[in-house]
Amino acid sequence: MKPGFDRRVLLKAALACGFASRDAAAQTAAASLPPQPGDQLVRLGDATATPLSAADVPIGGRQTAAWAMDAATRTVRSATRLNQILLLRLDPEKLTSDTRARAADGVVAYTAICTHNGCDVDDWIASDQVLSCSCHESQFDPKDAARVVDGPAPRPLPALPLAVVDGKLAVAAPFTSRVGFERG
Repeated sequence: MKPGFDRRVLLKAALACGFASRDAAAQTAAASLPPQPGDQLVRLGDATATPLSAADVPIGGRQTAAWAMDAATRTVRSATRLNQILLLRLDPEKLTSDTRARAADGVVAYTAICTHNGCDVDDWIASDQVLSCSCHESQFDPKDAARVVDGPAPRPLPALPLAVVDGKLAVAAPFTSRVGFERG
């Protein structure tokens, strides 16, 4: 054996790399999972991953882009754009009963992916109180389960049922339908 060469050190380093690689793969897999019941919601782009409360979502319809975050591991589920969520805080009295049942303190959550061609639902038309996809101008009524009110989208936006846990917004159940667009 060469002087200064220690097989035990090399073996420990290899094992550490293997465990680190496995841990990184597990972290990526967890970040790819869709929002899970119990996950908290954090603002898109918030490096501190501070859980949101209903009061953090502006009232009146201006949407807040968010991700789900595993409350225990603090893994933000941002590895796929299909996990991006739109939050809106609306008057609970103006929500349909089905929508109200999925809301938390007037906050509703929907996928940010249009059901037509998968573009981002990126606009709020305040005068009509609808979410809009600027790609092909599909419009969705967030007060009525994101029902399609205009445009080529074939179905409503999947909703994400919410709850308030310890004062923070949390996922109550999975998306109400498949997130994504129709393939032709």
